Amino acid sequence: MPCVAALRPENVLVVRNDASLRSREIAEHYLRRRAIPLANLCAIRAPDNERISRTEYRSTVEAPVLRCAAARPAILAIVLTQGVPLRILPSPGAQPRTTDAASVDSELAGVKLAGNGPAANPYFRRRDAEFDRSRFPMFLVLRLAAYTVSDVKRAMERSLEAGRTPGLAARGKAVIDMRNDSDDGPGDGWLRDAAIKLPADRVIFDQSAKVVEGVQQVIAYAGWGSNDKNRKSRRLGFGWLPGGVYTEYVSTNARTFAQPPASWKILGTWSDQSSWFAGSPQSLTADAIADGASAATGHVDEPFLDATPRPEELLPAYLLRGRTLAEAYYMSIPYLSWMNICVGDPLMRLGS
Repeated sequence: MPCVAALRPENVLVVRNDASLRSREIAEHYLRRRAIPLANLCAIRAPDNERISRTEYRSTVEAPVLRCAAARPAILAIVLTQGVPLRILPSPGAQPRTTDAASVDSELAGVKLAGNGPAANPYFRRRDAEFDRSRFPMFLVLRLAAYTVSDVKRAMERSLEAGRTPGLAARGKAVIDMRNDSDDGPGDGWLRDAAIKLPADRVIFDQSAKVVEGVQQVIAYAGWGSNDKNRKSRRLGFGWLPGGVYTEYVSTNARTFAQPPASWKILGTWSDQSSWFAGSPQSLTADAIADGASAATGHVDEPFLDATPRPEELLPAYLLRGRTLAEAYYMSIPYLSWMNICVGDPLMRLGS
C-alpha cells in the first residue's frame, strides 16, 4: 500500500544537552549518520538528571527547544538525546489522573495542548493523514536512549539498515502475546485486533498463558511485559531483524535508563521494595534495546491502560503502510502531555 509523504532529515530537530557528555556524543552521531542539517541542532543546558521539576523543565528544556523549532519552520519531529531530562516531577498533592507530571517527551509533543493530566492527541488513529503541524498542532518527539551509548549507536545502525533492506516486513515475524485466551479486557482485545490486521503468515499470535520466547527473525513484538504473571525473565531471547519494534503494556518500563545489576529480576512485587529497581519491580524498555530491538515504547510512570500505545494502530502503520516510526507511534497513542515515550530513530522506516 503506498503511503503518504514521510518525514525527511530536514524535518528533524536534534536536541543536545551540553551538560551531558552522552547527549553530545549521541547528537553528533545521529546528525552525521542521518545527514540532518547542522542548522537543525538545538543545544540546551539542562540538569543532567532523569528527573526535573516543572520550573526547571520550562526554563531549561521547553523554552530553548521551542525557540529552536520556531526558527526552523520545516521542523515536524524532535529527537531528544540521552542526557536530556526524562521525567517532569509532579507538584505536591497531585492526583494520578490529573497530575502535572509527564515525560519530557510527551510534554514537548503536546506543549500547545498542555494542562494537568493527559491531553487528547489530534493525530491518534489518523491512518491516512500526512503529518502537518498546520493541521496537527504538535510535534513528533522521540528519544535516542539506552543503557549505554554503544547500545544507542547499534540501534541507530540497525535503523539505517532497515531502510535499505527490502522485504523485512514480509520476512519478519510479528510476535503478539496475550496473557490468556479469555480476551478478558481491552488490552488483550487490542492485541487480538493487531493480529487480525496483519498477514497471518507473518504473525506468531499466542493466546495461551505461556510466554513466547526465543523466536528468531522478529520484526515486532506486542505484549504485557512484566504484567504477565507468567513471565519470569527480563529478556525474551528474540533474534531481532533490523528495524524491529517492541511495545508492551507496562506502567513504569521507561522510568530510567540506568542499567540494573545483572542479578536483578522482574519477579518482585509492589509490596516488596527490596525487589525493586529504580522505584519499581517492573520490566524495562532499555532491555529490549539491549537485546537488539531498534525501537521500543515505554512509560515514565502510571499512564493507565487506556493511554498505552495501541498495537492495532502501531504495527499495521509501521509494517504494512510504510510509515516512519514517529508517524506510526503517534498514530497509536491517545494522549499527549502524559507519561509516554518512544525510544528510537523517528526516521526509521522499513525498506520496500
